[in-house]
Amino acid sequence: MASPGYGKKPAPDQAPRKADTFAHLPAREAYIASHIDRLPEGAAMDVKTLAKELPYGQQAIGTALNTLSAAGHLRRERETVGDGRTQWVFRSYFSRTPRSDAWWAQHLKGDVPQKADTPKPPAQPRTRAPRSEAYETLAALGRTDARMTLSASECEELEPLAAEWLARGVPREHIVRALTTDLPENVHVPGAFARRRLRDKMPPEPLPEQAPTPIRRRMMECTNCGTPGLPEALSGGLCRPCHGEHTAHRQAAEPPPVDVRSRAAAVRAASRAGRDAFLTMKRR
Repeated sequence: MASPGYGKKPAPDQAPRKADTFAHLPAREAYIASHIDRLPEGAAMDVKTLAKELPYGQQAIGTALNTLSAAGHLRRERETVGDGRTQWVFRSYFSRTPRSDAWWAQHLKGDVPQKADTPKPPAQPRTRAPRSEAYETLAALGRTDARMTLSASECEELEPLAAEWLARGVPREHIVRALTTDLPENVHVPGAFARRRLRDKMPPEPLPEQAPTPIRRRMMECTNCGTPGLPEALSGGLCRPCHGEHTAHRQAAEPPPVDVRSRAAAVRAASRAGRDAFLTMKRR
């Protein structure tokens, strides 16, 4: 197992494991993918650890992991540990179901829906839906002052107005106080009286709060060399150098091989010719 917070992380919403799950991969990659698929969450799956567990060397396993990444089974991501801490951890997400680059990009943003594994709770007997807070506030007026006792139909009719008060941040007790304070001696139509006060004393709408700027807390990195980057820059989970796009340019820039023995023989011949010319001139 890897250190706490590191290691394998299974991708959400995977298809069930079958005998031919990795049949589309080469034999070596299918063998390694099957082994990783059965590792528990949090298990170490770096090249050195896998080389100790599997009959392949580190170089072969590194190449196989790149192939699994390009096939959509594997991505390496960095993310914070959460709880307000700034420590970063490195996790390898594995999916037995191959995913596209677009799917992995959504997963990095946290937009991929996850299916719940828990069974559905048993159906409960049907009961009458509870009344809203606005309705209960209006129904409580009669208990505060009998002159403002409202019928059920009046509470339903005035419910939207009371709900607007609550939406604007007014507590229930303040609404009751506004509708029962300074009442006349006789309130003949409490529903109409309550409607008039709810409309005339409606508080102002609160100013909208400025949403904080979201902080990016996760990034993707190349499966092969670990270079961090945006998902669109890591096609198949690999950076462009690891994809081999610059291999031809590097090979073309290498100097041609030099025949050292021929070059040394030419130098010795030039040295002897210069010495013979010098001796001839000296005799003259």
